[in-house]
Amino acid sequence: DQGTIVSLNGGQSWSSWYNQPTAQFYHVITDNRFPYWVYGGQQESGSVGIESRSDDGSISFRNWHPVGAEEYGYIAPDPLHPDLIYGGKASRFNWVTGDVQDIGPQLLHGKYRFVRTMPLLFSPVAPHILYLGSNVLFKTTNGGTSWQIISPDLTREHWAMPSVIEPFESQDPEKGQHRGVIYALAPSPEDVNLIWAGTDDGLIHLTHDGGAHWQNVTPPELTPWSKVSQVDASHFDTRTVYAAINRFRLDDLRPHAYRTHDSGKTWKEIVNGLPDRAVVNAVREDPQRQGLLFAATEIGVFVSFDDGDNWQALQLNLPVTSVRDLVIHDTDLVIGTHGRSFWILDDITPLRQMTPEFAQAKAHLFAPERAIRWRWSRNTDTPLPPEVPVGQNPPDGAILHYSLGEETAPVTIEIFDSTNKLVRRYSSEDKPPVTEEQLEKQLDVPTYWVRPWQALSTRRGFHRFVWDLRYEPPKAIRHEYPIAAIYRDTPRDPRGALVLPGRYTLKLTAGGRIHSQALTVILDPRIKTPISGLQQQVTLLLDLSALMRQDYDALAEVRGVGRDPHLAADLKKSVETFDHRFTELNRDLAHVYGVIEGSDNAPTTQAAAAVADLKKESQERLGEWAKLKREKLGNFAIRPLPDSEMESSQSSDKDRDEP
Repeated sequence: DQGTIVSLNGGQSWSSWYNQPTAQFYHVITDNRFPYWVYGGQQESGSVGIESRSDDGSISFRNWHPVGAEEYGYIAPDPLHPDLIYGGKASRFNWVTGDVQDIGPQLLHGKYRFVRTMPLLFSPVAPHILYLGSNVLFKTTNGGTSWQIISPDLTREHWAMPSVIEPFESQDPEKGQHRGVIYALAPSPEDVNLIWAGTDDGLIHLTHDGGAHWQNVTPPELTPWSKVSQVDASHFDTRTVYAAINRFRLDDLRPHAYRTHDSGKTWKEIVNGLPDRAVVNAVREDPQRQGLLFAATEIGVFVSFDDGDNWQALQLNLPVTSVRDLVIHDTDLVIGTHGRSFWILDDITPLRQMTPEFAQAKAHLFAPERAIRWRWSRNTDTPLPPEVPVGQNPPDGAILHYSLGEETAPVTIEIFDSTNKLVRRYSSEDKPPVTEEQLEKQLDVPTYWVRPWQALSTRRGFHRFVWDLRYEPPKAIRHEYPIAAIYRDTPRDPRGALVLPGRYTLKLTAGGRIHSQALTVILDPRIKTPISGLQQQVTLLLDLSALMRQDYDALAEVRGVGRDPHLAADLKKSVETFDHRFTELNRDLAHVYGVIEGSDNAPTTQAAAAVADLKKESQERLGEWAKLKREKLGNFAIRPLPDSEMESSQSSDKDRDEP
């Protein structure tokens, strides 16, 4: 239940179970914080609240916290009070104080029945209302200080046990009495008085008046010992609901899911395309595209684009595992597995845009979701060891999706700002800035820390590409990797300046045709720096980037002419002097660039002064170099050293202390 322990010495010693993510969740839910948190109760290891994104570059134990609920149940973050978390049957946890209070409606054993996982949900329409399932439905409007019963017993009067169970019932009649509970609950996202309830003994009920009257709308196919695992009320039609059914207790491992469009008068089983043994634990409707459904099953996740009439696998890199529940948060699909922890599919935007026509297109650029101006990591400390299990952060940038109907080359993506000025260009013909062999020579740490090169694919099929919301990186003599490294995700510094919030245009060129989409970039809502301050920052960074390019180009000339075997001794010494000066200047520029770029704040007065000093020095050095070329090197062919040789040609670089 708590994980696997490992021995590497034949059992003489063992690891802890904190070596791989094997949490067994029953349900999953998210809150409305930024970044949002993911919650669930895990078998034998208590409740979990964990950030969906970390400021440290990866999601680790630093971003996890128990939230007071028991191991099995639902978690219900309070939509109106972010510091309060409800869970189990029921408790209330306070983030600020750590206080946990039992607020359950029944403190001692009584006439109300509870099992391990009782539905505990806030109304999506009236977020001050919290519901708790038992064999009846409870409701509170004051955070559990008091509860109101708003339903009769909604379970079967008798289990009507199958023949294989009847002998046990006859031996112990008391245990044979009905033990059903409300196991699934779906308050409507459109109507506060509309609530659907499903039981673990195979009944579905509906109320249109907030619980005053209930109607049994069970599909005729549901027999006793069928469990209504989950119900999901539509965001588009109050008459529509989706029900996931499992029949494990009847040794039936086939998928079962139902849909109604007439408030339960008629039902249709919707399992076409789901394989045998894909027992359905939950069906959820996308809140933005009507008819787009996701199914959590015992073997993975499936998707339907036609309201459940047909299903197909959405496995991707997800392990084949039991998926107990899923939820859609904005553009993310968040799932809770029973044995492989939480997983998130970042950005389901293209699934919302897919049509039959899209598959026939030679090339297609999907309209992107708005991009948040994130920073890869704000950590300034040393990294966690690579063997420590961590979760991946979402991509730090704009996620761009495109498809190609056939192999096509070249493929380019260009990003333009609101003035139609080119900000960044990517091409399938781009080459990595450094080879694996060069990287191994340059680094004094294993190369597995480095973020892999991202290539723009030309292959037939669906592709994802991430623009990091940055301008082109400045031309630097020396590249480094931050000390706060992330296993296989550490970017190369210096990076380009982050773009300002605003509207941008994407252009995909493939097969000679241009496909355009708009992209909106927004500021991390936690950042309070005025746009004017960020504008000052970007302006200075672009100025520094231009100075670094001028310095780099001059140094390339210096190192190119320095290789000329006919260079006289006095000229060779002059050239070496310029090599040292331009190298030192480039490093100074890069240092100040890093200081200004390292946070989301307006530059300090001293930073602006440093840029002015470096600009003056750059003009002087470039003028001196131009004079030497004009007066002493006129008879020499000046061929700049190629970029591929610049970083490996630092024999003349001289170490110096940081300013």
